This record gives sequence, structure tokens and C-alpha cells, in this order.
Amino acid sequence: MISEQAKAGFEYLLKEAIKDNLIASADDRCEVDAIADMKSINQSEMVVLTISSYLFRLITFFYFSKDKETKGHFARKVGAQAKDLGESQFYDTVAEFGNIYCGALNRDLNKYFPHVGMSTPNILEKHCVAYMGALGGGFVRHFKISVNGSVDFHASLCVCDHADLNFVVETKVADDSTGELELF
Repeated sequence: MISEQAKAGFEYLLKEAIKDNLIASADDRCEVDAIADMKSINQSEMVVLTISSYLFRLITFFYFSKDKETKGHFARKVGAQAKDLGESQFYDTVAEFGNIYCGALNRDLNKYFPHVGMSTPNILEKHCVAYMGALGGGFVRHFKISVNGSVDFHASLCVCDHADLNFVVETKVADDSTGELELF
């Protein structure tokens, strides 16, 4: 069984890993919001990665399409022009992004679970996600991802539990200080 705290922790860590690593520049804005189901996921392909421990298996699915906006975004990430990003380099760049965000998630999970390991990225066609139910996930969540309000992606998280899971993630707190002077 996966506790509500653990579900919130897995979700938070995934969202932060994507936000921190999908942007191409410091000026980019990345929003990751949970969605109710997969109906709005319209991308044609996905990169799949797995993080495993003795207690769970976590599978992430990052959905993308090979359209002009997506190609342009990933070209900016590697400092190239979209026209110079060939098909093989495009797929390598998307897979490397998957590797980077999943690596960040893996490092964060290592704070709570000492023995975790990560797979290499696999790119599959979206119709393969129909087999997600066969994984027997105790927690499945889908997300809409928007970069600068113009490039959209989706992601899914599936956590399969092999034991009871309960942990609490310390979330980042925004610094609300405005530089006031404190008097003692």
C-alpha cells in the first residue's frame, strides 16, 4: 500500500524534476499540472524510464511529438537550430532529457530509499501505454506540461509497490522576503 503522503511525495518530486530540467533557458517557465485521465494526451511518442528499489518500481512516461514546436524547444536545449536537428539527434536529445529528469528524480528518491537504480531511456510509440494497466501500479497520475505557454507535453507516473510505502518529502518553500530590515 502506498500512503497518501508517499503519493504526494512521488508526485512532487516528479514535477520538480521535470520543471528543473525541461527548460532551455533561465527565462523559461514550466508548469506541470495533474490531469484526471489520459484523454487529452495527444502526443504520438514517449520516452519511458524506470527507477527501482526493493520496495517499489516507478515508471515515468514522457509524451512528445516530432512537431515544429517540440523540435524547436529541444534544439534550444542543445544550442542548435531546429533545422539543424536531424531525426536521430532529436531522439537522442529527447532521450537525454528523460535521462536527466529521471536522474534528478532518482537522486531525490535516494534521500528516502538508499537502494534505487535507474534504467536507460526507451522511446516507444504512444499506443504502448495501453499496457500500463498490466504493470499493476498502486499509484498512477498523469500530468500536462507547458513550457512558456506554447510548447505542451504530457507525462505519466506509475508506482508499483512491493511493500508498504510511506515517506514525507520536504518541499521547497519560496522565499517571500522583500529585503526588509529586522530590528531586535
